[in-house]
Amino acid sequence: MTLRSPKAVSFLRRLVFACMALSLLMFVERFVHAAEWKPERPVEIITGAAAGGNLDITARAIQTIWQSRKIVPNTVVINKPGGGGAIASAYLSQHSGDPHRLMTLPMTLFTSQIMGQGKFLHTDFSPISMLFGQYVYVSVREDSQIKDGKDLVDRLRKNPASLSIAIATAIGNSIHMGLALPMKAAGIDVRRMRIVPFKSSGDSMTNLLGGHVDVVASTFGTLLPHLSAGRVRVIGASAPARLPGNLANVPTWKEQGANAAFLSWLGIAGAKGLNAVELAYWESAFAALAKTDEWREDLEKNFRVDAYMNSRDTRKYLDQQYGEIKGILTELGLAKRAN
Repeated sequence: MTLRSPKAVSFLRRLVFACMALSLLMFVERFVHAAEWKPERPVEIITGAAAGGNLDITARAIQTIWQSRKIVPNTVVINKPGGGGAIASAYLSQHSGDPHRLMTLPMTLFTSQIMGQGKFLHTDFSPISMLFGQYVYVSVREDSQIKDGKDLVDRLRKNPASLSIAIATAIGNSIHMGLALPMKAAGIDVRRMRIVPFKSSGDSMTNLLGGHVDVVASTFGTLLPHLSAGRVRVIGASAPARLPGNLANVPTWKEQGANAAFLSWLGIAGAKGLNAVELAYWESAFAALAKTDEWREDLEKNFRVDAYMNSRDTRKYLDQQYGEIKGILTELGLAKRAN
């Protein structure tokens, strides 16, 4: 049988059709498998802070709700503190395309890059969701001689370096901005303030209670148990108006001669290179989280502002936020890069 004989031509046609059918079948199988993608091993929720910090508390709240609701049943929280989130970001960047790793995405990612201390941006990862906004609170020990926020402002006006002020996890991050903006508005030279960074807000609060620092700026999650136990006093909030509940007696900075308010945010990112189906799975998981009563109660308990967004809207929001944050850090004299 030659290649030009009718039998040979017929055979070749059948062979070509068979190959095409097999290729189509394999494509359909891959598509169906992708469309039904779900984690095949434990999912890591990576945080750039030590255990007990705000990022860690949030990651563990997500883990608990996902597991109890069987949304994502098998997760583990991985703490990668250090470098203002740089260690966590570097770790995730080493796992491009792996959908089994997520990272809490704080404003520190931007501030570190703008200040010339970090190299990563949201474009180096796969933004998945925006979770919430949160205010920054300034606290002192219950027995502190600092009476209130106005007293703090007066002392820092006289000598910006007279008090040690703890933050987590890096100079120029959202907690630092939540303190520095009202202090600058009150006429204080914020570049001379004695800021002491710790690996987590849990560490900074421990040092306050131990008498090693005078003041702590933090978000509410770390503050709550110490406030409830009467160990600390909150003397100022970066909110635009007074908050309800056990913060009703805490004046805003605007009430205390510092005309500024500040709201930070926290999101979630995956490794760079996640495909559309993997992103859709994680969008669905965080959308389900945002609808649970437990998550809403956690937001309310910690005085957080619900800011859930899907992946597309999160990316757009982060694009816009970069410019705004750069403007704030430039105003505070902390921006180092012209980018």
